[in-house]
Amino acid sequence: MKKTFLIIAFLTVFNSKTIYAADLPDCSESINRAVFSFNMTVDKYFFKPIAEVYNVLPVEIRSGINNALLNIDSTLSVPNQILQGNFGEAVISVSRFAINSTIGILGLFDPATALGIEKTNREDFGQTLAVWGVGHGCYAVVPFLGPSSPRDAAGRILGIYGDYFYMISAGDKTAFGENLGDTVYWATKGTEIINFRSQNIKSSENLEKNSLDLYSAYKSLYLQRRENLVKNVKRSENQYGTSEDEWKKIR
Repeated sequence: MKKTFLIIAFLTVFNSKTIYAADLPDCSESINRAVFSFNMTVDKYFFKPIAEVYNVLPVEIRSGINNALLNIDSTLSVPNQILQGNFGEAVISVSRFAINSTIGILGLFDPATALGIEKTNREDFGQTLAVWGVGHGCYAVVPFLGPSSPRDAAGRILGIYGDYFYMISAGDKTAFGENLGDTVYWATKGTEIINFRSQNIKSSENLEKNSLDLYSAYKSLYLQRRENLVKNVKRSENQYGTSEDEWKKIR
């Protein structure tokens, strides 16, 4: 009931008219630029150094961690695939989760792909709201989290309450017994951030070197990626947009 109420509330707040990426208004650009500058400073002195240390780990270990995170992430993709009417992909995702969680040892390995069960597109509640016709709203930069919009921010909140991994880790007591604890959930989310940052060190450095306006460059990339995810334009090999070939090159 609580999840249903949240969905209805957010759908009531936002205009259902689709706003394309190119037309997305930046209603508070001065504030957004200030938050962006803050985020870049935090990244420079905190996230990037940790990611660089993380990249010292053998690629096999990082690949296993990435596989495990993708496996956990499917607990969020499945309900959104169902809500978007992609029932075939939902069945595939459930099958992959079952195989990789057992034979693949909690998702560290990916036997499902070896068995011919290919990865599906990652889906989140922000994408689901877009499919349902909810517009972005104004562009926003969130402290620590980066580029976003009211629609995607709503999707993040719904993504916590609608994520089964949250329910069995940090959420209320489930039918299966006590949850795993808040520490497990937030440690996993922290690892996702570091994993993401480690995979994008070179690309972010190149962006900084070659962009006349870094703020606008990040905004453009964010909007393009979100539009592509909504339209399923490009099939991502992992949740961070790094292809399998690119991942093999990461050292």
